[in-house]
Amino acid sequence: MLIDTHCHLDATEFDADRDAVMARAHAVGVMHIVVPAVERANFDRVAALCRQYPGCSPAYGIHPMYVDRALAADLDVLRETLRREQPVAVGEIGLDRFVADRDDVRQEFYFVEQLKIAREFELPVLLHVRRAIDPILKHLRRIHVPGGIAHAFNGSRQQADEFIKLGFKLGFGGAMTWPRASRLRELVVVLPLESIVLETDAPDIPPVWVGRERNEPVEIAAIAREIAALRKIDVSALVAATMANAKAVLPRL
Repeated sequence: MLIDTHCHLDATEFDADRDAVMARAHAVGVMHIVVPAVERANFDRVAALCRQYPGCSPAYGIHPMYVDRALAADLDVLRETLRREQPVAVGEIGLDRFVADRDDVRQEFYFVEQLKIAREFELPVLLHVRRAIDPILKHLRRIHVPGGIAHAFNGSRQQADEFIKLGFKLGFGGAMTWPRASRLRELVVVLPLESIVLETDAPDIPPVWVGRERNEPVEIAAIAREIAALRKIDVSALVAATMANAKAVLPRL
């Protein structure tokens, strides 16, 4: 069974053919998809979608690129949503040091507060870590949460090891399929197999064979084959291991 640990299935890009997207995913063995929210405005949409599609599990959080329109009261709504729904994690949360027009202080405030909420609810977190791994690790060492996933990981082996020490798995998807991603392709080979989970981040981060087109959860099967080939192991072993890893780090799956 394949598990896509990070897919924005609620995105408007899927509105025209979401049933077909799910059918294609099921046809290649994708039986579970984690759907993270990104702001208060889509909490209800994510919840409704996960009730509609069996095998979809929600996570709720305020993404660092949406904090500019967040309110402190949204944190109370997050708590209420976590109590009412059945989330597998708090997320997508984190820091983003890539975008030029950003408020680092505001990002840190919402990230820290959501780590505290995850600790309060004893939930793992789905982390957005773009060019912000070291400050994220700093906060994780101070505010202990029940592990989680460093989504779209693109750091060093040393940084990967620090996440692993803190009980995290590392999410790999379309980015590592591109030939120019040599460091990332090397990393997915040398990391312990028990530290890796699969993801698409659909509709974003498409694999090389999709190019600039919309990404879909169906691509997780080919991503698994790519990683298995790089590691020189049977794809069934890769699928079994990543499934076990996902269930271990997200025990509510």
